Amino acid sequence: MNFCSNCGRTVALLVPDGDNRLRHCCAHCGTIHYENPRLVVGTLPVWENKVLLCRRAIEPRYGFWTLPGGFMENGETVADGAIRETTEEAGARITLGPLYSMIDVMHVHQVHVFYRAELLDLDFAPGTESLEVQLFDEADIPWRDLAFRTVSLTLQRFFEDRTRGSYELYVDKVIPGAHLRPHDPAPADARP
Repeated sequence: MNFCSNCGRTVALLVPDGDNRLRHCCAHCGTIHYENPRLVVGTLPVWENKVLLCRRAIEPRYGFWTLPGGFMENGETVADGAIRETTEEAGARITLGPLYSMIDVMHVHQVHVFYRAELLDLDFAPGTESLEVQLFDEADIPWRDLAFRTVSLTLQRFFEDRTRGSYELYVDKVIPGAHLRPHDPAPADARP
């Protein structure tokens, strides 16, 4: 950041009084510009034993598969954002289930949050950000073509939990270059 979004003057990196981190500060109007992580919210929609995935029509990771999700908007709850993203990307009607995974993606300043969900019917279709939408059995998941490690981790945990017959909140973090599990996308994927 070079300029204050409040008054347009030049900002400087300083530790404000009472703080412990460098922040972009405007000496002219006194505005402190905080930069905080962004929330990515979505669902893991299920129909019988199949999971609904979307093939991305946008970058990053154009053409790769993902769970329906995207950035939370101001003025909505996390749950409302997850439902909205599922409708926008997959045209799917769902019953929202419990919060299922929360994964920190610190290298891109994001937190990815997914809810379990049940599809209400098979009336779904790709939205403007999806090339196609499809139901997959566990054996048919395109593991090497998943867009993000958070999606791969969430799906792996879901299938493990389903086999065990018990679902718990899954909390993890993605670390660039960390050891990948067998189904994770190739390490070249530096994004979440």
